[in-house]
Amino acid sequence: QVQLVESGGGLVQAGGSLRLSCAASGRPFSDYYWGWFRQTPGKEREFVAGVNWSGSSTRSADSVNGRFTISRDKAKNTIYLQMNSLKPEDTAVYYCAASRYYGVTNDEAYHYWGQGTQVTVSS
Repeated sequence: QVQLVESGGGLVQAGGSLRLSCAASGRPFSDYYWGWFRQTPGKEREFVAGVNWSGSSTRSADSVNGRFTISRDKAKNTIYLQMNSLKPEDTAVYYCAASRYYGVTNDEAYHYWGQGTQVTVSS
């Protein structure tokens, strides 16, 4: 069982930055692949970025490549999403999730989800 709690969302102007945090509890973290997703009203959840617990492998969506970076801090049991050069189209609720399958981008493959944190980017 894994519990996830996101934080760090808020309102930011276009071109600005935010860092989202996802505090994880439960064991063992190395058994899971960790992802960030986002969702806007009326749309399906979209994969944003993923990382394995060792941090040796990451992947991200084309829409955020070069702007967003996923990382994890083992000591703090926390996964981060650093978001730079934000655009109004990045506005969404962002979710942290854990999957027992490695490298997956399909939200149906994720077993545990946080409650989400709102990110709003103004133009």
